Amino acid sequence: MTTGSANSRYTLYGSPSSLYTGKVRSYLRKQQINFVEAHPSSDRYTASVVPVVGRWIIPVLETPDGRLIQDGADIIDHFERGATATRYPAYPTTPRHLAVSHVFELFGGEGLLRPAMHYRWNFNDQNLAFLEDEFTTSLFPPMPAEQAAAFFLHASGRMRKAAVNFGVNADTAPFIEEAFVEWLELFDAHLGVSPYLLGGLPTLGDYGLMAAMWAHLFRDPAPAMLVKQRAPRVGRWVERMSTYEPYDGEYPEAGTASPQLFADDSIPPTLTALMRYVSEEYLPEITAHVQHANTWLSDRPDLVTGTNGLPDPASRGIGRVDFTWRGMPISTNVMPYRFWLMQRLHDAVAQQDANGQAAVRATLAEAGLDSLLDLRTTRRVERVNHLEVWGPVAARS
Repeated sequence: MTTGSANSRYTLYGSPSSLYTGKVRSYLRKQQINFVEAHPSSDRYTASVVPVVGRWIIPVLETPDGRLIQDGADIIDHFERGATATRYPAYPTTPRHLAVSHVFELFGGEGLLRPAMHYRWNFNDQNLAFLEDEFTTSLFPPMPAEQAAAFFLHASGRMRKAAVNFGVNADTAPFIEEAFVEWLELFDAHLGVSPYLLGGLPTLGDYGLMAAMWAHLFRDPAPAMLVKQRAPRVGRWVERMSTYEPYDGEYPEAGTASPQLFADDSIPPTLTALMRYVSEEYLPEITAHVQHANTWLSDRPDLVTGTNGLPDPASRGIGRVDFTWRGMPISTNVMPYRFWLMQRLHDAVAQQDANGQAAVRATLAEAGLDSLLDLRTTRRVERVNHLEVWGPVAARS
């Protein structure tokens, strides 16, 4: 069910196989926003969307009046910051819940990329026929079968290379699988306490987690079986996040009253355990990325504000960095977009009073995540005309 008339309908350019589309689609459904999904293989996307947003990228939302919004966070903010109240606000109003929700937005879209890419591209027997059909259906324009097969071979080759850039290789694969099972077990335990991360309603963190958990880790055949066998509550959470309603029969007591987040800004032990996992799994990586970025920026004192400092304005990466992950060396690409997401956490905490900031720091410290609050690039990342660019040096004074 959606609300609004046909002339108030939004268009979501995305794909069932797209990681970042999953975040937005889930949000639009939960808010009962009237939208239709269009594939990026459409002529309109190529002719009218790509020239405006500056690159081939999804998701993109087209508003009823023709404006384009690119990126899941910006799309969510279009509704959350709008004049009309949303059905289930994505942003909690209490300090700790708000901060934790931002942590999982960052982790869901960026910290789960290794298992997402590993389980998609390293299980050909289970996944390949499904993926070829998915890509052919939603990402390529209509073409003869032989040409589509060649397109898929090229596209999948690029994605396999991207997986390596996220740290997926023969040496890391066993550790990625071990870590993902640990994540599933911890998340499954938390969902035994609550239908969502922070209680009775989905928040920004749930939508962030849907990025990796939907297309790559639940729809793709190989990880789908793993999720259902090892963490059935997680599977049902994914299904619940894909519906318009907040509850299914698993939580009948929650569905009989007005849905609420955990009382008094509280954080249950099962959620603290999840945050400890984020600390172990992702904090070393984002820390190394910030250090690399600051070195990269110091080597470019004349970098022009409002640019990405690269020959191609649409480029997303600024090199690779080595760090230690779960006791082993690993190398991953550094992308300023992650710093922009992290800044959203910093900005949310900065808006709290002294007591709220102290409560947030104590909560993250209990999980070993408090240093995330202090990670800063020497220049802020901004998003201008749908692209990530560097802000002025003075912005970090």
